[in-house]
Amino acid sequence: MITRRDFLSCSAAAFASLMAPNVFARPHQSGERVLGFYNIHTGERLKATYWVDGQYIPEELNAVNKLMRDHRNGERATMDPQLLDLLHKLQLKTGKTNNFEIISAYRSAASNARLHKAGSGVAKRSLHMQGRAIDIRLSGVELKHLRQAALKLHAGGVGYYPNSNFIHVDTGRPRFW
Repeated sequence: MITRRDFLSCSAAAFASLMAPNVFARPHQSGERVLGFYNIHTGERLKATYWVDGQYIPEELNAVNKLMRDHRNGERATMDPQLLDLLHKLQLKTGKTNNFEIISAYRSAASNARLHKAGSGVAKRSLHMQGRAIDIRLSGVELKHLRQAALKLHAGGVGYYPNSNFIHVDTGRPRFW
């Protein structure tokens, strides 16, 4: 039989756990997230430990932003850290930690408008302009397998461009083409 005191104690503990910081809401995340990149347009390479023990590392994020700049005009933007997390999950799904080859990451509004006008299949309101999309290959992974792995994540948009030898992933709503 539960007494009133037991009920109130359990209720207070449950309420406290709901109101407490994320320490109680989910287990502590530890470890590192490391990504390697090769920008095919600039020839630059980067190995970034962008997340350590539950925290994004600002200096590493800045290095990623520089590498993923618009190669047409050098304009930089802040890349969505969730995009990096998506790429990390993609590596885990494929079992490969090889470098991602960057075909296109951040795209300035001017570059996007120029490409859209040229009719090269670029969306007028592309998530590339918000730092939320990237076109990639992953060394050592067949393109069709990379696409399948991305689709299984159900984490955003996935575009498949076998004739151009890349896939598109983004942090928008889940969809595919």
